Amino acid sequence: MSAALPELTESELAGIDAWWRANNYLTVGQIYLMANPLLREPLAPEHIKPRLLGHWGTSSGLAFIYAHVSRLIQHTGQDCLYITGPGHGGPALVGASYLEGTYTDAFPHITQDNEGLLKFFRQFSAPGGIPSHVSVTTPGSIHEGGELGYALIHAFGSVFDNPDLLTIAVVGDGEAETGPLEGSWKGISFVNPEHDGAVLPILHLNGGKIAAPTVLARKPYDEVHGLLTGHGYDVIEVEGDDLPGMHYRFAAALAEAYGTIKAIQEQAREGSGFTERPHWPMIVLRSPKGWTGPHEVDGVQVEGTWRAHQVPLSGVKTNAAHLAQLEAWMRSYRPEELFDDTGRPVELVRQANPEKSASMSGTPYANGGLLSEPLDLPDFRDLAVTVEQRATERIESTRSLGEFMREAYVRNPHTFRLFCPDETNSNRLGAVFEASDRAWMEGLTDIDVKLSHRGRVMEVLSEHNCHGWLEGYTLTGRHGLFATYEAFAMVSASQTIQHGKWLQEASHLPWRADVPSLNILLSSTAWRNDHNGFSHQGPGMLQVVLNGGAQHSRIYLPPDANCLLSVADHCFRSKNYVNLIVQDKQPQPQWLSMDEAIEHCTQGASIWEWAGTEEDADEPDIVMACAGDIPTLETIAAAELIKSRLPDIRLRVVNVVDLMTLMRPKDHPHGMSELYFKELFTDNRDVVFAFHGYPGAIHQLVHGRPDADRFRVRGFIEQGTTTTPFDMVVRNRASRYHLVMDVLNNMKVTRRGSGDLMRYCESQLERHHSYIIEHLEDLPEVRDWKLGAGVV
Repeated sequence: MSAALPELTESELAGIDAWWRANNYLTVGQIYLMANPLLREPLAPEHIKPRLLGHWGTSSGLAFIYAHVSRLIQHTGQDCLYITGPGHGGPALVGASYLEGTYTDAFPHITQDNEGLLKFFRQFSAPGGIPSHVSVTTPGSIHEGGELGYALIHAFGSVFDNPDLLTIAVVGDGEAETGPLEGSWKGISFVNPEHDGAVLPILHLNGGKIAAPTVLARKPYDEVHGLLTGHGYDVIEVEGDDLPGMHYRFAAALAEAYGTIKAIQEQAREGSGFTERPHWPMIVLRSPKGWTGPHEVDGVQVEGTWRAHQVPLSGVKTNAAHLAQLEAWMRSYRPEELFDDTGRPVELVRQANPEKSASMSGTPYANGGLLSEPLDLPDFRDLAVTVEQRATERIESTRSLGEFMREAYVRNPHTFRLFCPDETNSNRLGAVFEASDRAWMEGLTDIDVKLSHRGRVMEVLSEHNCHGWLEGYTLTGRHGLFATYEAFAMVSASQTIQHGKWLQEASHLPWRADVPSLNILLSSTAWRNDHNGFSHQGPGMLQVVLNGGAQHSRIYLPPDANCLLSVADHCFRSKNYVNLIVQDKQPQPQWLSMDEAIEHCTQGASIWEWAGTEEDADEPDIVMACAGDIPTLETIAAAELIKSRLPDIRLRVVNVVDLMTLMRPKDHPHGMSELYFKELFTDNRDVVFAFHGYPGAIHQLVHGRPDADRFRVRGFIEQGTTTTPFDMVVRNRASRYHLVMDVLNNMKVTRRGSGDLMRYCESQLERHHSYIIEHLEDLPEVRDWKLGAGVV
């Protein structure tokens, strides 16, 4: 194999052009045909699908690029991954895997013959079939093409620590208008040519999106060129629709780009190294939207306009002229030259395919579980926080996680990374900088700290980039963590949803290997944003993951450092999950020894006997439950108030660390048994539940449990400002005083206990209600802060 790509020969051109025509034919067939797959008879209305769905406009361009990259693989042996941003170019990529034979390997009933081709056409955009976009069902894909904006982000994530990989990222000009894509060009500022692979972006400007022209396609050429060179790219431009001229021009552009990439890598790895960010190449390809399709329909131009975006010929079943035009269009690809009598692609087409394992639909990089290796992790018990007496020392719990990840970096120098939007130190994870600097390919100065060309801690002020980089990293088999401020996880929440859907679909495909989990840490939480204010207060990500489906969604709310270490160890070792960990970065009371924490996290929820007042043989009068660090603190404080002022109340305290254990076993794999649920919450006692997120989440989780209406939940109700943590729980009616009031209210309503006790509860309820409502400003926790801040 050569490191250079030679000029395109006439014999290679014949094969590439035949493969491209075959792919275009398969694309049109998927959109239109339900019979007569190879036009062995004249096309008739009964051969046409009853509903026409799909996207033609971008597909021919995607297939054109694919064919030429396959030639690059054949000549050089280069490992390539193909990511397509134009989301609904699905039929072209599905068609590519069909021609390469990998689709039949994945779906044996889709054979390379007439019968298989008919099934192949019929399944497209059909109930129970495959979607119209590039999806998890598409061999060779790590990129769900339905939501635009993440092609480059996933591409860069795929090449970090993959030095032998070249990822081709086709950016659609409609996609180029999205915020995430606009922010993702800067990926080259973080790619190190020594230990990372390379991304070759191809900006495909075909002129239109679904119903209008695109911005970059209509901008003056020099402005587009200036925009991209300003990002640091060496721009190569290819334009036209003439054939075979476009084949020769694109082959030359691809050869130039590949030669530049190899030169950059060879200099960095074998030569003098590098002292500044390389100017990586990219290609701007301008070809007509709907290229090779109908130029005009009913006298109106279609090719080269937004009208080619979806189905250029509609009403084909009932419009004889359109039916004839469709047949002429499909026969223009000369299918009789491309498929033999049995329906199998002919040798001329097949010769354009690389070996299956080297092809872009067969590469193991697109099925990252095949390449994945378990992390070498330290024994988290060695990092235990000593708890000699509960809640006597306050510790920033996430610092322990930082120490844990520092060791992960040391032990796994090529398969573990932290991704964080400029907040590693802020989230108290800075211990990782003892093992690695921040990645940075731009200029360096003497005042920089923990910043270098060879760093592997990923910080960029973009939740989209951090989240998407981790997705690309894990889907190609490696491990990591995305850490961000809780409120701003919602910036990339849609990515979390899409990743969960990817995992869900992949679980139904036996050929998809298990991949490392997507791990997310939310810190700087709603309850502790005492200087940033209301804008930084929002636990909505909990609800997003909760709704993500039982099979792959996991939510953990560790109350202290030892529980966080136990949870993190589990998450880093897991596969196929979206693991959401929520814990604040500020100093917290430490409740459990390491042995207690391991037992507690293993169970997911347990009774903290030391916090309550019940005797072992007695049922409690009421249960106080909590999930989350601040809710745990408030619950323990409320329990102490009750123990000191109402000692006759039998009180049970339950802490929940694995939120999904509250669900029934039939609703979630982590759901606790009915027996254990009764052991914790009884059959009929009222439960006052202090929760980190929105109160409705707990009601959703305990739906179907015995007498679920007995759960009274206090949580975040969108009340906030720049204030103290205690004032936050007061504003959201989740303070220790509110919890005490809830206990007294429930004791009053249920009339449990002796008459004397009930009268005492009623008097205490009145006293506490008056104290909070009328004298809130005089509460010590509020007044002391305001005095110190100079507010009063």
